Amino acid sequence: MHYHVMASPIGDLLMAGEADALQVVHFQGGVRPMQPPAQWVRDARPFREVVRQLAAYFDGKLRDFNLPLSPSGTDFQLKVWRTLQTIPYGETWSYGQLARRIRRPDAPRAVGAANGQNPIPVIIPCHRVIGADGSLTGFGGGLPIKQKLLALEGALPDGRQSKLF
Repeated sequence: MHYHVMASPIGDLLMAGEADALQVVHFQGGVRPMQPPAQWVRDARPFREVVRQLAAYFDGKLRDFNLPLSPSGTDFQLKVWRTLQTIPYGETWSYGQLARRIRRPDAPRAVGAANGQNPIPVIIPCHRVIGADGSLTGFGGGLPIKQKLLALEGALPDGRQSKLF
């Protein structure tokens, strides 16, 4: 497994994967920074396109990522994560809406749990899922980062929009 740490407007992002696909993006700020296992190789080369697309996203110039992804999870989690990728830039869905989209209207809590386990946040846009009442709910990077990402996309419930830098 290769990894690279990218400085971003929302803090350092550790990305990991093989040459053919991204498997992890981890927020390095906060209480649980990821320590790469000793067998991982630090190498920026496999992540050049990931870094380019993330930088364009943070600059407000990219709305849709086009990267090979290979998240690891259960069939249910993978289904949730694939469906997250269909939430349009600048829009938000509730956990209930997401549950209905995967044809599991009785499972918004399970959908929320799967959303919370997303190993490739930002690129798989779990930040676009909010509470049914429009409130910003849990996010692995913390609610301030979720708010910044939604503001960048013009998707805050109150309509505010901003640049990250």
